[in-house]
Amino acid sequence: MHKRSRAVDRSKSLDASLTGADGSGWFPRRSFLKMAASGIAGGIFSGSLPAFAAKLIQMPFENGGRKLVRFPQKGEMILLRVRPPLLETPFEVFDQGVFTPNDQFFVRWHLSVIPNSIDVDTFRLRVDGHVRTPIEFKLKEILHRPDPVELAAVNQCSGNSRGFSSPRVPGGEWGNGAMGNALWTGVTLKSLLDRVGVLPGAVQVRFRGLDFGETPETPVFMKSLAIDHAMDGEVMVAYGMNGAQFPLLNGFPLRLIVPGWYSTYWVKMLSHIEVLDKPDESYWMHTAYLIPDTPGATMAPDAKGVRMVPINRMVPRSVITNLRNNSTLRHGVPTEVRGIAFGGDTGVKNVAFSADGGTSWQNAALGKDYGHYSFRRWKTSFVPKQPGTYKLMVNATNSNNLSQPASAGWNPGGFMRNVVEQVTVRTA
Repeated sequence: MHKRSRAVDRSKSLDASLTGADGSGWFPRRSFLKMAASGIAGGIFSGSLPAFAAKLIQMPFENGGRKLVRFPQKGEMILLRVRPPLLETPFEVFDQGVFTPNDQFFVRWHLSVIPNSIDVDTFRLRVDGHVRTPIEFKLKEILHRPDPVELAAVNQCSGNSRGFSSPRVPGGEWGNGAMGNALWTGVTLKSLLDRVGVLPGAVQVRFRGLDFGETPETPVFMKSLAIDHAMDGEVMVAYGMNGAQFPLLNGFPLRLIVPGWYSTYWVKMLSHIEVLDKPDESYWMHTAYLIPDTPGATMAPDAKGVRMVPINRMVPRSVITNLRNNSTLRHGVPTEVRGIAFGGDTGVKNVAFSADGGTSWQNAALGKDYGHYSFRRWKTSFVPKQPGTYKLMVNATNSNNLSQPASAGWNPGGFMRNVVEQVTVRTA
């Protein structure tokens, strides 16, 4: 049975009612406000965002040299860009559990001027446009609404794994770490829209954060959802992740959560929600983040006249997390292989594993189901019976019977890569 966003147990204290991602403790909404006001989350930077370099690593593609860095409120991350910040989660983090730690959750901003402090007393979330009663919500009002919800969901950059694109394409050259899974806490977008009263004739809802560009000519970063999607009861305005407040770089104090859709719609530092009575033709919807309107969003690199549409739903993926290319195993000894999978815009039906390059497959054992938008752990075992090289592969099938393709698709944005992953290992 699919697990959707659920209401928080109202028998618990209002100020401490949201379960943490690990099942222990409670999300302290009163402490959240106190901490933010004291500057722990709201005013940690002065001037430009600092990055503290540690060591160099090599990603497995051309021009893959990277620094491991630490930004404020973040652990060790892979640096793609300082301004605006692009920080990738080190891949070994995904082997540690189903939920990605807040301090190593990937970071992707589009515009370079980001507030380095948030005054939680003066912060407002304005909801207006084609509505009956525009409202500016105080942060306290949202945190103390009587209908909080929680939802486990994967947040994945549209260009996750772009570094592997061939032919290569422009954009952030991510490895496989521009994704993360969290337990999000907040309120439904529908509850806020119901409060302001959406008028007949509304067609879309547009979202904007507090970031902006260096020059007036830079298009404001805004994303839109169809009105029916915005009102479906699953899209959230979140104030917490994994039982804690957001790191500033992950969108403090509020972030839009669009489960099953790519991260470009998950607007950070959300400050403005506008109901529209006509389609949004702004730059970030009409020109940027477009994909081919073809199966798998793929096209030939030299194709012309392909119809393009805004990127939208995610597709299934699975990865091996405990073994790397060129790992050495002992032949004749059972070896556990494990990883994570997600179904994209629905749940994981099964995960298939191959130890012979795809000639034969076996179903892996699935771990606990945290909901159909969440990562799901899987594991299996195989015995390398002979010395030599083994090509391990993994393929997720979602609840809609959509599986990963055997070969990588291509599009000019480097978006939506979900090819069957493989890891080559050797026996000693």
